[in-house]
Amino acid sequence: MSVVFVTGSCGLVGSESARFYLDKGWTVVGIDNDMRAAFFGAEASTAAQRARLESDYASYIHAGADIRDSAAIDGLFAEYGKAIELVVHTAAQPSHDWAASDPVTDFTVNANGTSVMLEATRKFAPGAVFIFTSTNKVYGDTPNRLPLVELETRWELDESHPYHEHGIDETMSIDGTKHSLFGASKVAADVLVQEYGRYFGMKTGVFRGGCLTGPAHAGTELHGFLSYLMKCAVGGREYRVFGYGGKQVRDNIHSADLVAAFDEFRRDPRPGEVYNMGGSRFSNCSMKEAISICEELAERKMKLAYVEQNRIGDHIWWISSVEKFKSHYPGWRLTRDVRAILGEIYAAVS
Repeated sequence: MSVVFVTGSCGLVGSESARFYLDKGWTVVGIDNDMRAAFFGAEASTAAQRARLESDYASYIHAGADIRDSAAIDGLFAEYGKAIELVVHTAAQPSHDWAASDPVTDFTVNANGTSVMLEATRKFAPGAVFIFTSTNKVYGDTPNRLPLVELETRWELDESHPYHEHGIDETMSIDGTKHSLFGASKVAADVLVQEYGRYFGMKTGVFRGGCLTGPAHAGTELHGFLSYLMKCAVGGREYRVFGYGGKQVRDNIHSADLVAAFDEFRRDPRPGEVYNMGGSRFSNCSMKEAISICEELAERKMKLAYVEQNRIGDHIWWISSVEKFKSHYPGWRLTRDVRAILGEIYAAVS
């Protein structure tokens, strides 16, 4: 029996991971206590996704444990032991805005929870591959020091810069920068996952995501950019744009493409490795550009409000270079660009 543990199993990336391995015939133990609803309200609850997983798959086993509860997590790991071949750790407090309202909870979920998961894996399933969903926020606001040029609909990187062709790679420093409290808690977890790979020789991999998205996202204003944007477009709700003239740029990766990358790593793990992971030059947009696509798909003008103050530690321009990952795993590629992703989200929410 092949067993995968997925934390945050009813969220966007967690549910995509669960379904991917369930469809391959694995047993999936999903660990999710729906803290997303506690963070962002009922609209963000993952309860419906849990119900779908339990209805669709007999081999999905749900555990409502808190990843900070070492006794509960150890008990689950002890039950399955070395049958666990893979741990996909996606559970997190994911919003840098929310983190400032409760830094202790943010840190304990993101950093302490990761520590609990790593230790349980090391004690009970040391041969398992451990995949961690980190974030580009570990780089803080360092990207804002790049030579950026303001264009009509977006900020763009000067063509002379080495990052222009493919995006920002893993050589960018994570030091000497304002991370946001969320970024700091994810840095702690990110480095810890690397260390368990390098120090203990565990098969750990870190994926520093840009905007992770898809139709299964329970988007809210504080987290889930494209999902929440489309909800506002379809429902006629006001959408607030925070700073940078609405020209801030993000790369966007569909959760299915991300999980396909996870599986490439699972089949040939490189302990302690770190990858920037996003839509790259293949799939990126500015806020203004995303709004235009949403209006086109929804066939209505959006209600917009502009807030001059940008979010603290927010990026003006972020495009991930995925060249390192592609060099290690040449069989992987991105399959959905921003327009295709928004089309799927529109179909899901309309």
